[in-house]
Amino acid sequence: MGSRRLAIFAAVAFLVAAPAAGQQRALTPRQTEAVAAYDKALAEFKSVLAERRRQIDAKEPLPNLPGQPLYLARVAVISSYKDLTDAMPSRIGRPNKFEIPPAYFDAEIEPLIDEYSELFDVMEAPPANAQNSATPFKDVVDLATVIARAKGLAPEQAAAAGRISLGLFYAETNGKQNVRNGRSNTYMGSFQTGPSEDRNGHRKWQAIKSEIAAIDPALTARDDKEEARARGTDHRFNHWTNVRNGLMNAHADVFREIPAIVKTLPDPIDQMKLFELIQIVPTPTRAALKSGDLLNYRVSSPTIMKHLRNNSIFAFGQADRARTSASFREILAAMWLFNRKFERAMAKYVEIKGR
Repeated sequence: MGSRRLAIFAAVAFLVAAPAAGQQRALTPRQTEAVAAYDKALAEFKSVLAERRRQIDAKEPLPNLPGQPLYLARVAVISSYKDLTDAMPSRIGRPNKFEIPPAYFDAEIEPLIDEYSELFDVMEAPPANAQNSATPFKDVVDLATVIARAKGLAPEQAAAAGRISLGLFYAETNGKQNVRNGRSNTYMGSFQTGPSEDRNGHRKWQAIKSEIAAIDPALTARDDKEEARARGTDHRFNHWTNVRNGLMNAHADVFREIPAIVKTLPDPIDQMKLFELIQIVPTPTRAALKSGDLLNYRVSSPTIMKHLRNNSIFAFGQADRARTSASFREILAAMWLFNRKFERAMAKYVEIKGR
């Protein structure tokens, strides 16, 4: 009788508990909406990838700015997944090879991001007349280092400029030289400059070239050869001249601040992030450096926030996109999508210096 009573009790307990468990599994309206939004964004991302792949394989003419729809679809996938994990933390999965925080990215769709990168490689391939360098990474380090020396930095500080600038090369093009731009008709080349920026950088280089020659005659001789080689062409598609002009245009004067920057930001990757912000939002970044309180300097301009989002900073999920202002401490923390690129730059720098 005892065992029969226990069996009856267990059966009743199961019947009582079953509805409660079912109720726990039911999604809230917010969760249901988040699941549907992610599924829709994922389907659209797959569709855009498939269509662009079909066009490329069929050798059909591509639309203007062919990478923009892919970029926006990728942003929508990451954004909707962050909204989903905000609504359902249980959906946060395993780490992914891209080092994206798992709350923003489902590792199961890694192959789609691989396809995304491969399509951009095709769309941004250098033009046929691009003038490559046999030593593209070393060129970046050498140019940045000698420019920093000409700006008054000691050798150790100038070496930091070389390392930081190699990070910029990876941030802008994943370390690929002379690329075009699938999302812009203006910014091109190894350092992704516009025509006016390239000309301005060239003018600034000419102004300090005699100082450069005194510091490094061999580099100056190389520069003369590349200048002659690029004559009559778009200097942005000669790797050497584009890196040189890009550094002179946006970064050379900030190299003077490296000693103070290193004290404030001892992490080399944070240093690279700061100089990338010179590339993205130069005016507020320079103002932050001059403020004397870099990390707490706050930006609130809608235009600046838009530029940050257009470069994958505060771009993903409703909470991030709702921000109307941010301190530089918060901006640097939000630049996690750059971490993997800068880690690769650090490894390449060690390789160059070791060699």
